Amino acid sequence: MKTVWADTIDVNAVLPEYPRPQMERDSYLNLNGIWEYAITKADEEYAGADGEILVPFSPESPLSGVERMLKPTETLWYFRRFTLPVGFNRGRILLHFGAVDQEAIVCLNGKLLGTHRGGYLPFSFDITDVLVNGENELLVKVRDESDTSFHSRGKQKTKRGGIWYTPQSGIWQTVWCESVPKEYIMGLRITPLYDESSVEICAFPSNADSDAPCIVRVGDVVQHGTAGMPIRVSMEGFRPWSPEQPNLYDFEVRVGEDCVRSYFGMRKFGVGKDKNGISRLFLNGKPYFHTGVLDQGYWPDGLYTAPSDEAMICDIETMKAMGFNMLRKHIKVEPLRWYYHCDRLGMLVWQDMINGGGKYKTTTVSMPLITGKHLNDGEANYRRFGREDEKGRKEYYEELEDMVGLLYNTPSVAMWVPFNEGWGQFDAAEAVRRILAMDDSRTIDHASGWHDQGIGTVQSLHVYFRPYRFKADKFGRAVLLSEFGGYNCRIDGHSFNKKDYGYKKFETKEALLQAYRDLYEKEIIPAKEQGLAATVYTQLSDVEDELNGFLTYDRAVEKLPREAVRALNEKLTEGN
Repeated sequence: MKTVWADTIDVNAVLPEYPRPQMERDSYLNLNGIWEYAITKADEEYAGADGEILVPFSPESPLSGVERMLKPTETLWYFRRFTLPVGFNRGRILLHFGAVDQEAIVCLNGKLLGTHRGGYLPFSFDITDVLVNGENELLVKVRDESDTSFHSRGKQKTKRGGIWYTPQSGIWQTVWCESVPKEYIMGLRITPLYDESSVEICAFPSNADSDAPCIVRVGDVVQHGTAGMPIRVSMEGFRPWSPEQPNLYDFEVRVGEDCVRSYFGMRKFGVGKDKNGISRLFLNGKPYFHTGVLDQGYWPDGLYTAPSDEAMICDIETMKAMGFNMLRKHIKVEPLRWYYHCDRLGMLVWQDMINGGGKYKTTTVSMPLITGKHLNDGEANYRRFGREDEKGRKEYYEELEDMVGLLYNTPSVAMWVPFNEGWGQFDAAEAVRRILAMDDSRTIDHASGWHDQGIGTVQSLHVYFRPYRFKADKFGRAVLLSEFGGYNCRIDGHSFNKKDYGYKKFETKEALLQAYRDLYEKEIIPAKEQGLAATVYTQLSDVEDELNGFLTYDRAVEKLPREAVRALNEKLTEGN
């Protein structure tokens, strides 16, 4: 099964777009393409290739050309040679990996560069001192324990089926090099100060002790300051960012010989009371209804990796054409280009943290559905939530903070979701505290679905098996219907297999449309008037056994007409 974009892939230019749009330099060498690979037993060394693999598609995916699952007891090896272009080196050479699942050990020319653990976040190495003239030999060793350990893994499962999907391993985002001066900008922190009509921009230098001058240029405005310190730029008369008008401002930062280009949007998120005293989500100081879709980010041909930039854009644009203004990125961190497209096209993002922990505890997760009771997620219940392992809890916090740091600058990210449906949940209040210490500018859904700890500014509900009736939160928080729907319809010739998973089954697109219209007109739209602040329909596309998407898994068929879905959404967004 494949998408239409699979046939457009050029093996000599795979995902060639610059992978980090909010920190762009002129220097860029894409290393995607044909690599050699091997799969060995865990304790064996690399002794030569088994064949070729198309990077950055994981070996489990059809687009990789391998279609073989890496077992938890095996090691995946990648090998390639590359030569830097003449004149490429400006002082230092950095090697970047967008994401490698799960643990990567990277060597260049026989020398260890370092190790990275965690399958969803970028990492890099300074390779300047181990480069040689001519061809350089890059070797990457990968281990992935998938669901046999406590590591973050999302919906990957070695025995896929139902709500669990084909696992994927190894390199799944772009690999690339760039050259920088000897002292360079390591990162940016961009903070829109909406109420103060200004923006703060901080450029972090590679030398932490540096007090080098820093110059920020936003349009015709130039502001001087010091590297490592926030520089405030007036934005008097700015145009706000919103899904309806996704206004972005380009800017440039210079420290010494280094210069990077970036962008930001002026927007403000929060929770407040509307004119009737009801708690609502706010955007730019006004109540704003989020009508969203659950977005798993899976592809039949690339698994975690979209076959092209155009494929990611198409998903976002299609949902926007249906009248949605938000995507809940479900238990996955996307390549930075996906967020860039949400920024420029105007699509709010609720960003989930990746689930992990021990074995999925069905009885714990489903308890609120049966009893209505929510467990305390503290130390006494670590075992019930699959969080006994102290290393796993520590790793979760590290990755949570890295994710917030990675996406902090993204204008479209409106909500952090540290836990979903009790999967590996623990000490949610501490997770919230850590997020707020890094970013107090966004809303936090501390426990999406259930096992609510009674904290924060939102109550989050998942309702699938019964009619939804609005009920105000006893703590006065804004009420989110953060998952619902999941209506199932099989489209012959566009389904992953003969299995069929969903929460209510319909035989035709006509029957699906009538049920969808009834759901919104009888349950969702009335609830909005009563106080419901946001909705997340399940889901954007079918995913393997799940046939509950607006789109088929191959994105070839829209099961519901855009105009009909948009008309219902317009009733929800009236007043935004």
